[in-house]
Amino acid sequence: MILAFFYIYLPTTTNHGESLTVPDLVGISVTDLDQVLLERNLRFEISDSVYSNKYPPLTILQQFPKPGAKVKENRKIYVSVNRVEPPNISMPDLTVGSLKNAEAVLTSFELKRGKILYKPDLAFNRVLEQRYNGKNIEMGTKIPKGAVIDLVVGDGLGRKIFSIGNMVGMDFDDAQTYLRGTGLRIGIVINSGDSTTLPISVVTRQEPPEGGNVRIGQRIDLWITPSDSINVSDPAEIIKSD
Repeated sequence: MILAFFYIYLPTTTNHGESLTVPDLVGISVTDLDQVLLERNLRFEISDSVYSNKYPPLTILQQFPKPGAKVKENRKIYVSVNRVEPPNISMPDLTVGSLKNAEAVLTSFELKRGKILYKPDLAFNRVLEQRYNGKNIEMGTKIPKGAVIDLVVGDGLGRKIFSIGNMVGMDFDDAQTYLRGTGLRIGIVINSGDSTTLPISVVTRQEPPEGGNVRIGQRIDLWITPSDSINVSDPAEIIKSD
């Protein structure tokens, strides 16, 4: 009787030696899960909900036991379901580095990179603005995971065409500094008097004049006069020296 209990009764009541292979449930809709598991004499229970933009809402993202595991009939499979609405996260600050860095940050926050819009700026591929739904978005603003973020980045050229400022009345050294700072170059320098040997010379004329349209790298011609030959505080004197 003891031998019959262990070798006949128990095996027949516990399905001893028999097992089922757990199917891969990832990507299956939760509405279809009952049918899939009933066909295999298995059950399921939803353990939690998470979010992934790679799958539709209410599909299975994770399961335990894993696919391929051997279990007995009527075993319960625990599953995680994709949320219907994505959770909100705080918008990171992408304007502190390069385009490559911004793309890495977007990926880590589970956000998507949208359009890349180039804007005149000397810093090539530096992120200047971050936009969501066509509007600038500040760091810390709540947005849904998976949101598409457009990036405005520098083209490395600066302003291609812009209006030149007024250098008339500037010291020659200051005028040169101004030109370098705006991406322009010195063209012909016309001396009125011995202005090259004096410590200070004043710009009395420029070409193109103030307000003229210029391009990055364009040469600007300057007329200079020794500062002791004119009254730099009187604009009329500068015009006369021309």
